[in-house]
Amino acid sequence: MAYVTYDEFDSPRSPSAVYWLIGLCVGVYFVQATLVGDANMARWFGYASGDVASGAMWTLGTYMFVHGGLMHLLLNMWTLWLFGPRVEAAWGASTFTWYYLWCGLGGWAFHAMFQQGGGLLVGASAAILGVAVAYASRWPDDEVLFFGVVPMKVRWLVVFMALINITMAVVNAGSLGGTAYAAHIGGMIAGWVYLRAPSAGSLGRFRNRIAPAPDYGDEPPRAVPKSSARPREREVDDIVAQSKAAMARTRPPQTVPKPQSAPAAVVPEPATALDAVLDKIAAEGMDSLTLAERNLLDEWSRRLRGN
Repeated sequence: MAYVTYDEFDSPRSPSAVYWLIGLCVGVYFVQATLVGDANMARWFGYASGDVASGAMWTLGTYMFVHGGLMHLLLNMWTLWLFGPRVEAAWGASTFTWYYLWCGLGGWAFHAMFQQGGGLLVGASAAILGVAVAYASRWPDDEVLFFGVVPMKVRWLVVFMALINITMAVVNAGSLGGTAYAAHIGGMIAGWVYLRAPSAGSLGRFRNRIAPAPDYGDEPPRAVPKSSARPREREVDDIVAQSKAAMARTRPPQTVPKPQSAPAAVVPEPATALDAVLDKIAAEGMDSLTLAERNLLDEWSRRLRGN
């Protein structure tokens, strides 16, 4: 019927909810066609007038997954695949699934009100047309090729489908069997209400999700400076070698004789203490240093890096 054409970059997320919905409908039809038959499947899981009164409440949801024939199934699944993945990518799988079921319930409600004697209700058309409404609300100017030939914006395609269903519902009012046009209209109206109801907080969040992107102006983007990378720590041998070279340059030419006293009472000069540490490293290795000697070595290393 239509082919969506657009150039906008889309999220690469897989449309898992669309896959599950299509798989469920195809699986139900496979069982229907091979084991139980069309009539039995429709009677057990399709909605019929009086199901609510008799307590068969499950048919309000199961009717969406039963189809009247192969062409009915293929057309619905193709339409769901056309509009569903992009809407799910924008909303998420959970929100999309609940919206789909809500539109299906809207289709049941309109069918129950306006086609009370219209026979069994089966098919996912009401829910899928609700998805088309959501697509048109978010991307109204996307173009489609109606019947593969006529270019048309999505908004006008949805309006056209709504008018066709309203017209056919009026023409076929009171008829038994055939297409459930009232259910189609109910699914579209349920989708419109779901997206635009002003009083529900959850619906407001959905409206924000489909709102157009804000205009940020024409200011060019500014480059964000990268944080400076932490310099790689030098090897201990390089620090020791540079410390020795620096001490050779900064060592005073004359050595002041120190008075004889007990070793524990003498506080060595920084250069002399560093020499002792370096000699100890050369003789016994780095593992032999005490905490105070390591702190002294670190202090001189910081000084050299500062210079």
